[in-house]
Amino acid sequence: MSKWGGHSVRLAAARGALPMSGSNLVMVLFVFYNGENPELKEEALSTLQTLPAKIILAALSLPELHPAIIDLIVHLRFEDEAVMQAVLVHPMTGIRSLLFIAENSSGQVLDMLADNDKILRKSDILRKAIINNPNTEKVTRLRLGWVEPQEKADPPEEKEIEAAADDSDQDQAVAGAENEDKLDDESLSKYQQLQEMSVNEKIKMALTGDKEWRTLLIREANKQINTAVLRNPRITEAEAIAVALNRSSSEELIRIILLNRDWVKLYDMKKALVYHPRTPVQQAMRLMSFLSERDIKELATSRNVTQPIINNARRMLSTKKR
Repeated sequence: MSKWGGHSVRLAAARGALPMSGSNLVMVLFVFYNGENPELKEEALSTLQTLPAKIILAALSLPELHPAIIDLIVHLRFEDEAVMQAVLVHPMTGIRSLLFIAENSSGQVLDMLADNDKILRKSDILRKAIINNPNTEKVTRLRLGWVEPQEKADPPEEKEIEAAADDSDQDQAVAGAENEDKLDDESLSKYQQLQEMSVNEKIKMALTGDKEWRTLLIREANKQINTAVLRNPRITEAEAIAVALNRSSSEELIRIILLNRDWVKLYDMKKALVYHPRTPVQQAMRLMSFLSERDIKELATSRNVTQPIINNARRMLSTKKR
């Protein structure tokens, strides 16, 4: 590290105060964090924790970024949705990093990992870690193969056994069949029931079901089913926004959302639609006029929107400066 000059220069670098590219800064901080100087190590750690996401993303844009650097980023920024989205698609992200995300993340970050079948196929331990994560929603656990434990019935007392023995064989057979049917219905989780439902049954459930059903059915590939969820009178604004935030939501789902004036009035919905790749460009640009200057600045440098959106954001910012 002699090329870094004296301690004061290294300290300035550890604090992110020296002019350098985002990717170089992250790598320098990694070196300091793993060095022997405790002061540089502490400053580098603090800087990595507070760096703007766009600087971390600049480092993650390097396809050959060392897995150890990615792992450090994961441990420090696992709650940062934009950073974790880049980590999940990075070719050098290792199982150790993915396992940490599976065990510790929550909310949208956890959903992104749970929805990524390509990653989950790398190791079954990731699927199990998501299932065991206390932040994982029940419907996600079910989709990943978790089976809800059934409560064990208390063993019958001796008197009950003796009384049952006095019943006729026919009564026992009828009662046994009825009880078996009842237990079968109760033991089937909603996810298991879903596997046995016809398309028409799924559409009906999408139109009338509770939140758990809606969360399961919105993921269905059949657009007759997933669009029916948005027409469910019980669907909440938060659920509709979640659909808009999901970049894999279909063009038809986005079209239905855009037609709902009450939803589009919501600020978070406007922002989500601007970022969504399937929102028509002209409509996205119209919605941009309602966003705050801070959000427009983010759009101007975002890697998650198309070039016309970026250009429009920059044009809006330049107009405000005049």
